[in-house]
This record gives sequence, C-alpha cells and structure tokens, in this order.
Amino acid sequence: MINAMRHAIVTGASSGIGAAVARRLLVAGWRITGFDLSPVTIDADAYRHVIVDLTDSAARLAAVDGAGPVNGLVHAAGIMRGGRLGELDMAAGELMWRLHVEAAIALADRLAPQMTAGGRIVMIGSRAGQRGVAAKSQYGAAKAALAGLARSWAKELALRGITVNVVAPAATDTAMLADPARSAIPMEMPPIGRLIRPEEIAGLVAYLFSEDAAAITGQDIAICGGSSL
Repeated sequence: MINAMRHAIVTGASSGIGAAVARRLLVAGWRITGFDLSPVTIDADAYRHVIVDLTDSAARLAAVDGAGPVNGLVHAAGIMRGGRLGELDMAAGELMWRLHVEAAIALADRLAPQMTAGGRIVMIGSRAGQRGVAAKSQYGAAKAALAGLARSWAKELALRGITVNVVAPAATDTAMLADPARSAIPMEMPPIGRLIRPEEIAGLVAYLFSEDAAAITGQDIAICGGSSL
C-alpha cells in the first residue's frame, strides 16, 4: 500500500483533465481535494471542493494549508493563449506562467516537505512544451518549464520515495479547445484521427500514483496519439 492517508490535491478539478483525474483517483481509493475557480462538478463523499484563484499567492497557500495532510498533487489547472511573433500578448504570457509554473512551484514547495514515502506529484504538461508549436511559444515555454521542475524535484525527492512526473498530452477533447481566446490558433488533429480523451490522461496519472510506478520519476511522458512521431 502506498500510503494509508491517500489524500491528494487536484487543481483544475471542475472540468476537463482535472475532473477526469479527480474521478479516476477517487475510484482508486484516494480522498481528493479539488482546487478550481469554477464551482464543484463532482459529487462524492471522498471529494472536497475549494474555489480558489491559483494565481493569487495568498489564496492558494491558504487553500493548501486548509486541505490538511496531503500525499499527492496533480497540477492540471491551465489556460492557453497564443500568438505569433510580433503580436504576442505579454500579459497573457505572464498569466500562463503564473498559473502553470508559479502555482506549481508554490504548491510543491508547500506540500513536498510533508509528503511521506509513496508521495506523488504529477503536473500536466503539453506536447507544445516538448516539441514546439507555431503560435504557442509562450504556452509551450510555460509547459516546458514543468519538465525542468520535475527533473530537479525528482532528484531531490527520490531517496524519500516520492516521485515527480509530467504527463504531456497532445490536443485533448476539453472545453479549452472551444475557448474563443484560442480561436486564431488551428488545432492539430493527432495522427490517430481523433482527440486525446481526458480519461486516457487520467488513466496514466492514476498509474503514476500507483505502487507499480514507484520507479518512474523525473519523466515527461507524452500522450499524443502519434503527434510526436
């Protein structure tokens, strides 16, 4: 058994990948505290929802401290804004950095010291961070930073039996694809001929949270439907 506590925080838990991950970990026996700006969408005895702006440093630390002892973190909250060189939005780039990277750093910095052997940290990256995608440079840079964090943290935490990994999807069937803010950026269909399903990402995260994955750490794992080939 990984940990008797089996309590994890999942960010972005109201929809998309975060919601799929939260539901999958609930089935696996984890107690989940979900962080999101949006209202609760999961009804389960082992689920608690906290409405919080993860770009607000005071609010996110208060939410973490109020969650109690935690031995798992999935940082799935995210947004996508894009643009080509010459028309980049600096404020949008800063917002993506604060949500994807700064929030990940703040959460892990608070939680990792309290985690015991069997602790798990998974951050949701992107194929854009692994391979680069035109008009997604700022988004890709933020997602690529997560891989650097994971490799460094994995080395720090390995001897404590805590793993840190990134799961990097290609185009995924979530509400983010319909966000008007990204309408000018064409979606690239994976070679398998369909979008990645949030449940497929959740399945990999659940595996990384399992005892069988105790030797997998510091990795940036693509779920891309062949997009990286």
